[in-house]
Amino acid sequence: MLVHGIGMGAVTFTRFIEAILPDAEVLAVDLPGFGDSPEPERALSIPDTANLLAEALRAANERTGRNDPVVAVGHSMGAQVVAELAARHADLVDRVVLFAPAVNAAERTVKQQAKRMMQDLFAGKPFIAMATGVVEYMKAGPRWFIKKLEPTMDHRIEDCLPQVVQPALVLCGSKDKVTPPEWCYQVALELPDGELTVLGGPGHEAMIAEGETAAERVWHWLES
Repeated sequence: MLVHGIGMGAVTFTRFIEAILPDAEVLAVDLPGFGDSPEPERALSIPDTANLLAEALRAANERTGRNDPVVAVGHSMGAQVVAELAARHADLVDRVVLFAPAVNAAERTVKQQAKRMMQDLFAGKPFIAMATGVVEYMKAGPRWFIKKLEPTMDHRIEDCLPQVVQPALVLCGSKDKVTPPEWCYQVALELPDGELTVLGGPGHEAMIAEGETAAERVWHWLES
């Protein structure tokens, strides 16, 4: 199950999905107000977003008659949602992948995050990552982005990490300015059963720019 970051949608995982699809069933979600999902009246907190996702998963299991826990993969804000989902609804999650998990505790202000996003944007980002990001941000719109930014900034992922008992992989790009390797290392240390992999080259949108490499690393970890 793939959960995107703020301003994005499930389409940002396209290359990741294409690479992993022969070996796995994939569920890629559009959180409320992003991608093709309609904008709700209010922005949910990160824990409430995780609870909403849990309700959707349980409803899907009832509909299909299945009860298989998922491998939950979250990028940036999606990593916050996935961490809360794993901590609060452990029966639904078998393993966890936190891809560039937000928000860096050393820079948890809107001003600092905006600065890092701009640095990441111009740090040799491939055209496909820039183009996909622009399209997705336009679909979400600035008003909803700003409304969702507040609960994203308020959430402290480090508070729920000790309750994530599932095996967990933390992934980040070596050139990520938003969630740098040093921060991702701290995230991995807070997990009871966590490990860190740094992908050499990409920035914060590594799942767009190097989705195949990320999928290969995730699949190798799942097999091992």
